[in-house]
Formats: sequence, structure tokens, C-alpha cells
Amino acid sequence: MIEHVYRRAATTSGVDAVIVAADDERIAAAVNGFGGVVQMTRSTHQTGTDRIAEVAESLECDIIVNVQGDLPLIEPDMIAQAIAPLDLDPDVQMSTLRRPITDASERNLNGDALYFSRSPLPYLRGTGPTFKHIGLYAYRRRFLLTLTSLPQTPLEKAESLEQLRALEHGFRIRTVETLHESVEVDTPEDLERVRRLIVVGTSA
Repeated sequence: MIEHVYRRAATTSGVDAVIVAADDERIAAAVNGFGGVVQMTRSTHQTGTDRIAEVAESLECDIIVNVQGDLPLIEPDMIAQAIAPLDLDPDVQMSTLRRPITDASERNLNGDALYFSRSPLPYLRGTGPTFKHIGLYAYRRRFLLTLTSLPQTPLEKAESLEQLRALEHGFRIRTVETLHESVEVDTPEDLERVRRLIVVGTSA
């Protein structure tokens, strides 16, 4: 699964390098096995964002993209879409993707996120646009290091969503609408679904 994510990320236009941040030797062995680049990190990180920041400390670049390993069907164009706001607007420090669907992550009129939740939000009396959040983030390197130096926040801990740390500390997250779907693998059933989709795609 990691190999699928790695190879898709590597084909994204404008991405100079792909590095797997891992704290497990089994993951490192798998990445080395297909010829990928891996950097071992401390095992004490509370979140994936903190793990990425450890790797970012040693890099010389302006933008860091966090592509989670549970998105084996991620489209390279989605990564490019997440990077675009940082290229276009120097005031944007962090971005992520949203897709029109019934699970919501609300945003303001500029497209900045207001909140994220594992539950559908908001409660709507009538009908209205709602969005599914896709767990892909682009950061300015300096902002990422600043963000991960801050303490975890109550809502971040309650929802187990580290992007809430940015919102609770008063930072904005620009959201970009995408029409691409990407299946997150959180259960064995998700994995079987992805395997079927990959087989169908290969046979097609």
C-alpha cells in the first residue's frame, strides 16, 4: 500500500522528492524493498504531523506535503491541487482538500476551514453544500515547524485530528475543492475494496 502512495506521489508535477517518515523497521524494510527513500523518526511523536516535522527539520525547501500512507489511490493531481494555494498566495501557510459529499468540513467564504470533525457537520435545517475532508496537507516548512512546536489542543485531542491544533491556535487552513475521490484504508474491508479497485483498474 505504501508503494502505491509513494509511486503516485513521485509522479506529481512540481514535487522534487518523496520521503517516507517511519518509526517502524518493518515499514523501512518495505520502502527499501521497492527502492524508495525512507527516514526513520522517533517513536514518541503524538501525531503524523509531528513525525513529518522531524523530517522537515533536515530539509531545505519551502513547501512540505504530508501524504498519508492510507491513501493508496491518491491522484497526483490532488497533491498538485493542495500545493497550488501556497504557490499562488504567500499568505497561505497550510492547505488541504475537500470533496463535495455528505460528510462535511465547513469553511468560510474565502475557502478557509472553520472546523473539522469525524462526525457529519454542520446540522442543516434544509439542504446545503457539505464536504468530505481528504487527509492530505501542504505546509510552508517554517509554518510546519512552528505548528509542531505548539502544545496539543483540547479539540485536537477530543477529535484525534491534528489539523485542529492549527485552528485552535488561530491559524487558517485553506481548503481546495477537488473532484477526485481517494479511498482511505482504515479497516480490512477498506483494504479489500482498494484491492478490487486496483484489479479493475489494471484489467481495464
